[in-house]
Amino acid sequence: MPLQVFFVSLAVLDPLVVVLVVRARPEGVRLAWGVMVLDVLANWIVNWPPLQEDPTWLLRPVGLLPITLFGLFVVVSSVPVLRVMSRPQVVSRRMA
Repeated sequence: MPLQVFFVSLAVLDPLVVVLVVRARPEGVRLAWGVMVLDVLANWIVNWPPLQEDPTWLLRPVGLLPITLFGLFVVVSSVPVLRVMSRPQVVSRRMA
């Protein structure tokens, strides 16, 4: 039941992450990191029994492998993105 609630809540969380990231809000990057970590963990929990029965389950083109790789991409790329978003904005002035 808790995993079902989480997966349904992604219908709200995913668009919220997109809006915050597009608006260049650091909270969006942090939320994306948290959502992806939880999403990958939840998918591993749900898919663990079939994976134990058939390890090739991991190699399917749609399933754990792409979700896990995308999750790693989001987590690793969040550090430099947050660093850039946290820099003070430099306002350039045109000299007349």
